[in-house]
Amino acid sequence: MARAELGLARPARAPAGIAAAWRWAGRRPYAARVGAIVMFLVLWEAVARLFGDPLFMAPPSEVLTALAPLLQDPDAIKAVVTTFWELAIAFGLSVAIGLSVGIPVGLHRASHESLFPIVLLLYGIPQITILPLIVLYFGIGPESRIVFGVTHGIFPMIVSMVAGAQGLSPLFVTSAHSMGASRGQILRHVVFPQMVPSFFTGMRLGMSAVLLGVLLAELYSSQGGIGHFTAAYTQTFQPAYLFALIAILAAMAIVLNEAVRRAEIRSSRWRG
Repeated sequence: MARAELGLARPARAPAGIAAAWRWAGRRPYAARVGAIVMFLVLWEAVARLFGDPLFMAPPSEVLTALAPLLQDPDAIKAVVTTFWELAIAFGLSVAIGLSVGIPVGLHRASHESLFPIVLLLYGIPQITILPLIVLYFGIGPESRIVFGVTHGIFPMIVSMVAGAQGLSPLFVTSAHSMGASRGQILRHVVFPQMVPSFFTGMRLGMSAVLLGVLLAELYSSQGGIGHFTAAYTQTFQPAYLFALIAILAAMAIVLNEAVRRAEIRSSRWRG
């Protein structure tokens, strides 16, 4: 019986030009990525020039022009350096706390059943609700921004480490026990290598969360940092400088993400 009689339509095929473009993009991912970015910038420029309000939207050309005076402003440079160090310290603390809590909770059944639901409960609480308390306890200095960044970054690390520990193959641990490996040798040569993907996944998620926490704290209470300048440029209707700051933040995030990615590649070479 014909497909048309059965009411089954033949799946529509993509035009030959689109299919060829997809194949080309699959063979050249970097070129496709650059092309997508260029297309986005061109579209942004056109929309901002033709339809955008200059009080609220700036085209990329103006943002690029605003970068030079922004990078020559000593106060802006100090704000970028301050935010970077707050981000680095908060991220390091988040990784350390996430490892020290996530691995024991994930490896021990009793700890997992009793403590992990509490971790998930705390993770579900909107962190912005405790920001006034953190400012009250730690003041409006960098300490409150670092603490608030840590409260955002530890939970993705803990959850990722618990998931990695729960996914360990018991066969490897049993084999290591049977060959006389000590507890430290099992952790070093069996447990930790298998948790490398979960560890770096948690680091990437935690890094984004820490950046969000630090910036929120700066917007709320800081007299310095990128968050403070972001609020100032928003209130004075300077979108070009605002987007320039966002570009600097994006560059910082790209650098940190690339560092994590390279560390992941080096740590995963044993997988072959």
